[in-house]
Amino acid sequence: MPFLKNFGKSPSGKTLERIQKSKNFREGKFQNLSLTPQLTEGTTIPKVLYSFLFEKNPHTKPSTSIPSVKTSLLNLSADQDILVWFGHSSYFIQLDGKTFLIDPVFSGNASPLKGTNKAFDGADRYSVADLPTIDYLMITHDHYDHLDHETIIQLKSKVTTVVCSLGVGSHLEYWGYAADRIIEMDWYEKAVLENGFLIHATPARHFSGRGFTRNKTLWVSYVLQTPTMKIFIGGDSGYDSHFSKIGNEYGPFDLAILENGQYDARWKYIHSTPEEVLLATRDLKAKRLLPVHSGKFAMANHPWDEPLTKLTALNKESAISIITPMIGEAVHLKDDSQRLKEWWKELK
Repeated sequence: MPFLKNFGKSPSGKTLERIQKSKNFREGKFQNLSLTPQLTEGTTIPKVLYSFLFEKNPHTKPSTSIPSVKTSLLNLSADQDILVWFGHSSYFIQLDGKTFLIDPVFSGNASPLKGTNKAFDGADRYSVADLPTIDYLMITHDHYDHLDHETIIQLKSKVTTVVCSLGVGSHLEYWGYAADRIIEMDWYEKAVLENGFLIHATPARHFSGRGFTRNKTLWVSYVLQTPTMKIFIGGDSGYDSHFSKIGNEYGPFDLAILENGQYDARWKYIHSTPEEVLLATRDLKAKRLLPVHSGKFAMANHPWDEPLTKLTALNKESAISIITPMIGEAVHLKDDSQRLKEWWKELK
């Protein structure tokens, strides 16, 4: 059944053998570096469901359409070094002549069930048809808001190589990607690409799973090293000591891309608050910060614009250079002087 394909496929065969040999896989599942309950102590799933159904914040979604810009990605010159954010945790990078696409979700839905977690009005501006050939598709973990079945299927003919966390390749092979196009990575493994490009898989504090089983595939962050820049791709992660370890081993970074949104005190270990995002940026020794994981889907009970409002207000004291593009707006990766407006303040 087409619907069931959306769930993907659990690792088996040689991939499962490799997983079972990983030092991060114990007691039948992948483990975080620190003890990481998915729910904070004292919180239960029934309490979370009750709050979601009966205590929902009326401002989790904007009352007007999200603004956007349509940058023509198909007509970029090879010497343009840019990043384009598509909302939530999806973005495109062209840097030093190579193209990268991270955690793309273009179906307008962040759930296995159609229409149950729809994108905000105006936020679903781009489609696979708007993309050029992608040299490297990078997947941080297999949650629906990062690994979208419909998008991945449509991308097949445009992607040269996939880089993903260990075990996620099983989903991709099930959906028709050839195994020789997939690089699966465990924490602290390195992929030497070409012409001075390197990718290091580094830890994150999160979890995985698309069905009823959890943590059978790994979740990662990445260090993307090109001939001229070093970028930290954070994926989803709660705050922990791994940020300072990554900063000490791989930093400083020209840019850190960190999740800032969908947090809640009831799941404080697996997502970062704005305060923690600033701490992580300092730990990573990053020159600039791009906050993501907001602006497209409502997956927590905070106001939709709170992550950016809080982050920028807190940053007035720390003065970290924060990049806040509209969806589709070109960020010039080598222009530290670029200033972007606080677009969310113009919405009601």
